[in-house]
Amino acid sequence: MAPPRIPPIHCLLSFEALARLRSVSQAAEELSVTPSAVSHRIRQLETQLGLKLFERADFSLTEDGTAYLTQVRPALKALAQIPGQSGAASVTKLRLAVTPTFSRQILLPRLALFRHAYPDVELILQVSIPLLDVTAENADLEIRFGAGAYAGMEELRILSDTVFPVCSPEYLHEFGPFDGFDRAESVARARLIRSPLEPWQTWFRACGIDLPEPREGSQFNDVGLMLDAAVAGFGVALTRSRLGVAWVESGRLIRLSPQAVASPHHHFVCWKPGVLERWECAAFVDWLKHAL
Repeated sequence: MAPPRIPPIHCLLSFEALARLRSVSQAAEELSVTPSAVSHRIRQLETQLGLKLFERADFSLTEDGTAYLTQVRPALKALAQIPGQSGAASVTKLRLAVTPTFSRQILLPRLALFRHAYPDVELILQVSIPLLDVTAENADLEIRFGAGAYAGMEELRILSDTVFPVCSPEYLHEFGPFDGFDRAESVARARLIRSPLEPWQTWFRACGIDLPEPREGSQFNDVGLMLDAAVAGFGVALTRSRLGVAWVESGRLIRLSPQAVASPHHHFVCWKPGVLERWECAAFVDWLKHAL
């Protein structure tokens, strides 16, 4: 049996450069060839592998392309090492501003997959406050929660969610039952935990409840703190399905209605124009899009 044919090195170099720069012209300039040469090399590589490596519109990687890049990069790095010479491995830093509960419940459980795919990228995570656009320091990429269309930023929606009311078993036993929590009479008997992240009007409108947004009661600007307060018996909270799953599945909180209503807010990954020219930022955005 003939050994598997290794792709030409010039094809692999073009693949890595285009994946990093996401621009045929910039990859061509870096490799000192013409843009058409880069395009021909990518087609040659895809034909030999029998895989589609790039989405042609914006040169983001396909799933196969992402997987293959994790093999190509360390191979090229190994070939670049000169025998007898040792040096510290270069580290590429990527600063990511994340909202607290999204980070704990959604991002961190998946982050090991990114670290495995891109071991040369050192992630620096810092906390941001949802809706207030407050970050600890300048970040390369930001996870924001809101309506989108942020001034001076480019963005990609990465997560949408639904909401429903929850409370602790003890609170339900003492003040319930609430009969689906879809009538004004049921709502009036409960203490509502407030959050600017998920106004109660979303639930009221969906249920046809003619009540104003509550102006009294405990208020939190973090979903995790709000749900912990509900566990402690502060009252009824409006939780998001994806972010609140750990509290509900553990039994710490009880779902008061089988109905779920689409939230008007979403999670976005945001960046300033030009940031995705850095390969590590483009790689993280592509990975996050597929991971979620």
